[in-house]
Amino acid sequence: MATIKDIAAKAGVSSATVSRVLNYDNTLSVSDEKRQLIFEIAESMDYMPPRKRNVRKAQQKLRIGLVHWYTMNQELDDPYYMAIRLGIEKMCYENSIEIIKIFKPDEYDFQSLGMVDGFIAIGKFTESQIGKITEISPNIVFVDSSPFEERFDSVVIDFEKAVIGALDFLWNLGHRRIGYIGGREYIGHERVALGERREAVFREYMKRLESLDEEQVYIGSFLAESGYELMKKAIKTSKQVPTAFLIASDSMAIGALRAVHEMGLKVPEDISVVGFNDISTSKFTVPPLTSIRVHKEFMGETAVELLRERIVKKRIIAKKVIIPTELRIRESSCKI
Repeated sequence: MATIKDIAAKAGVSSATVSRVLNYDNTLSVSDEKRQLIFEIAESMDYMPPRKRNVRKAQQKLRIGLVHWYTMNQELDDPYYMAIRLGIEKMCYENSIEIIKIFKPDEYDFQSLGMVDGFIAIGKFTESQIGKITEISPNIVFVDSSPFEERFDSVVIDFEKAVIGALDFLWNLGHRRIGYIGGREYIGHERVALGERREAVFREYMKRLESLDEEQVYIGSFLAESGYELMKKAIKTSKQVPTAFLIASDSMAIGALRAVHEMGLKVPEDISVVGFNDISTSKFTVPPLTSIRVHKEFMGETAVELLRERIVKKRIIAKKVIIPTELRIRESSCKI
């Protein structure tokens, strides 16, 4: 049976680091990539903590498919979905659930999977993609989307409440010219465009207060490079640059912070910035980023619990779990 020392040697880290990662020590400073590697090595070597080695499992080992709408490279550019996946893998590891990872559902031969008990699907999917999955198993939990709510379980956040809370915060700081930087998402080979709830709520909120300026709504992709380019455009072309921006992802917000600095302005003195997701690097930006905290790993853990309940307890009524968010106030925002 594999030991912590075996895992450490293969991962190229110390035994202490492996022990702290496997015990989910949140105070440990280690990259998401290294944390993921350690879990994957432990899983591949069938490592079991000493306290569990002599405990008989009360149920048959489950085998599930983990379907990701992102490719591995796309996931690295957007840590939001990586954190959800790590939460799923952590929960599966703790409960001896076997995972088959599927990163390109359009290209994957689901018929080759063999026997699986169910699926967790991270992201957004077309009807044809969902159809392929249900041919193998009707037990599906969607994370970050909720298609066909009468049939499938889902784990989501309340985008409306999160955006309104952030805008209330900026409005109460005295900001009246508030801009928005966001992105568009597409699914499947057909590149079907998805609606963006954050953007829609922003427009509704600002319109209600008669403060919506369409010229201050900038749309690109959910990447740091896009946030950088859109913020530069906003500063260069605006007659009156907004005093604050709500930005739809922390990755975009990090790019925007760099753009503000390069354009000779300061955050938050000239422009307050609020991001979305609160990824692990947000508290280390300069200045530290105010962001809407999404409990990403907990979303993944909850998805595993829902799927186990579906499989083991034979539940047939669908559940939709809404995970709350919270605004983490840091130094990228201030009173006007």
